[in-house]
Amino acid sequence: MQTTTAELNRSLAPEIKDATEFDLHLKGCDRYTLDNGVEVVAINAGTQEVMSLEWVFYAGNWYEEQNLVAATTNFLLKNGTSTKSAFDINEHFEYYGAFLNRSCYNETATMSLHTPVRHLQALLPVVSELLTDAVFPASELQIYRQNAKQRLAVNLKKCDFVASRLIDAYVFGEHHPYGTFSRFEDYDALQEEQLRAYYDRFYRNGRCIIFAAGLLPQDLPQLLNQAFGQLPLNRLPLPTVEHPFTPATEKKYRLENDPNGVQGAIRMARPFPTRHHPDFTKVQVLNALFGGFFGSRLMSNIREDKGYTYGIHSYIQNHLHDSAWMISTEAGRDVCEATIQEVYYEMEHLRDEPVDAEELQLVRNYLIGSILGDLDGPFQVIARWKNILLNGLDVSYFHRSVHDIKNTSAEELQALANKYLQPDAFYELVVV
Repeated sequence: MQTTTAELNRSLAPEIKDATEFDLHLKGCDRYTLDNGVEVVAINAGTQEVMSLEWVFYAGNWYEEQNLVAATTNFLLKNGTSTKSAFDINEHFEYYGAFLNRSCYNETATMSLHTPVRHLQALLPVVSELLTDAVFPASELQIYRQNAKQRLAVNLKKCDFVASRLIDAYVFGEHHPYGTFSRFEDYDALQEEQLRAYYDRFYRNGRCIIFAAGLLPQDLPQLLNQAFGQLPLNRLPLPTVEHPFTPATEKKYRLENDPNGVQGAIRMARPFPTRHHPDFTKVQVLNALFGGFFGSRLMSNIREDKGYTYGIHSYIQNHLHDSAWMISTEAGRDVCEATIQEVYYEMEHLRDEPVDAEELQLVRNYLIGSILGDLDGPFQVIARWKNILLNGLDVSYFHRSVHDIKNTSAEELQALANKYLQPDAFYELVVV
């Protein structure tokens, strides 16, 4: 019999359960293809009449032949067509209470739309126009180039910015897509013809997947097919591109970027396998224990006990082809070296002693709780599916992750620490 509000005994606290007691399932997605073979992945859920659409193209810097062409092409997608100026395009989406954005990553580049459902029909044709008729005006390129160089000049004065771009170059190689970084001369070298050629190959005739989430209209398949199903997408195979590792031979770097600065940026990283490796999901547990959340070993030692930093964290980069295990923090200039030694101390501690049951349960609860948050709402669920599918995985990866969080033993974590948390494998960088 269902308990009513009147029957609740509010003098009794609700029963407290560990997050690991919950049985988690990833909501299934609908999948269908448009007439031209473009796949649509959809989550129909929620209570508000809003939705998101994301067009994911394999158009990241993995495929570019000149630095910054992929990022610049993506940025200027919404800055003019043959019939609309950048102002006209922005005004159109703002008029309907929608937000159109674009982002460029290493392998992929996206255009995303958040909109009230009732205005979808007025917006899809304009998105289609941007994907088929962007013109990359010289004036817009010049504005972009000028603004980007100004931002770069400001950012180069920041130790954390310099450290973040250099550590990737050390791990992957400066000419690898994961390790390359922008220079002033790279912006000067950009030409309209290069952008149009990249756009034509990787957007207008590119490979695309559409992700949809929210309280979706029943006729969404028809609307998408009408706007995008006849475009020349997914007809050409992706070019086969290989980028061999050219990592730095030296492992330790100390750079002075600001003689008057009082703080230094610390980055430590080692190469690491992708999500397809059998160790990956278990190492996520080890990473959380090591430096992946506020109660981690690194935070407890270096922030809470030593007071060297406001925050330190470790994470595994989300790349499709290769990855790295990264440790990142900013600390007082005079304690940067001591901070690094404490990081190595915590690695040693994890290698030499198995974690106790109470701390391991805390980490498990945190990780399961994070997944619970990621399953709260259609936009969070579609993000999970997007990460799974773009990495070439299926729903079994989600279930394996949950299983390994709940069941990886202290002895297994210790063995993984001995395998991966070896100081000689890590690049060190301090920028002060």
